[in-house]
Amino acid sequence: MAKTRPGVASKIKPGRKELDSYTIKGTNKVVRAGDCVLMRPSDAGKPPYVARVEKIEADARNNVKVHCRWYYRPEESLGGRRQFHGAKELFLSDHFDVQSAHTIEGKCIVHTFKNYTRLENVGAEDYYCRFEYKAATGAFTPDRVAVYCKCEMPYNPDDLMVQCEGCKDWYHPACVGMTIEEAKKLDHFVCAECSSDDDVKKSQNGFTSSPADDVKVRWSFFSHLLYRCSITLITLVSAPLCAPVSLTSI
Repeated sequence: MAKTRPGVASKIKPGRKELDSYTIKGTNKVVRAGDCVLMRPSDAGKPPYVARVEKIEADARNNVKVHCRWYYRPEESLGGRRQFHGAKELFLSDHFDVQSAHTIEGKCIVHTFKNYTRLENVGAEDYYCRFEYKAATGAFTPDRVAVYCKCEMPYNPDDLMVQCEGCKDWYHPACVGMTIEEAKKLDHFVCAECSSDDDVKKSQNGFTSSPADDVKVRWSFFSHLLYRCSITLITLVSAPLCAPVSLTSI
C-alpha cells in the first residue's frame, strides 16, 4: 500500500454502498468514520501510515474501501523532522485518498496537543496533532506557535523542562547549565535573570526559591500557556533575528 499524490485518489466505481463500520481482519476491532487507523506501509521497514477514516464503502463483490485523510509524520513533510517535533507528533494533511480496508492493521488515537500532554501514560496507540499541513506547499496551520527557554524553541513534550518560580518561563536543563538528573531532583528553580531580584531568597541547595507555592519539575506544561505574561511567537514569514521567524527555519 502506498500513498497517492496529494489530491489524487482512486476513482470510485458505480454500485458502491456506504457502510457504517468495518471489522479489522483477524481482530474484533471495529472501525467507523471518524476513527484513526494504522495502515500497512509499502516498505516493511517503515512505521505504519496513520489516517483518519472519512467514509467506508463496499462494492457488489463486498470489496471494502476506506476514504481516508492522511496524517503525515514530521519526516514525511517538506521541512523534515525538527528538534521540537515529538516522537508521536503527526500533521493532519489535506491529502485525501481511497485505500483497501485490508491494509488497516489497527486503530490508534490522535489526541489534541493539550490532551496529549495531560496523559499520565503514553501508549503505543497514542499520537498527537497540533498542526494541519498542506502537502503540496509545506504550509502549516496555525502558522505560529509559542517558543520557550533561552533557545527560543517550541515545546517538545518528550523533553524535560523546568519552570522558573519568578518569571514562570520554562527552560531546558542543558540551556541553564544542568543535567537531566540534576533537574529531576529540583524542588525549586529560579532562572539567572530572576535570581538577582530582591524578592527572591537563596535556597540551601544553591538554587533560588520564591515565597510562592512550590513549582515542581514538569514533563507537561501546556495548561500553563495561557498564564504567561509574555510569549515569543514564530510565524511563517521572513523576519530578522529577535522578531517572528519562519517555523521551517528553526
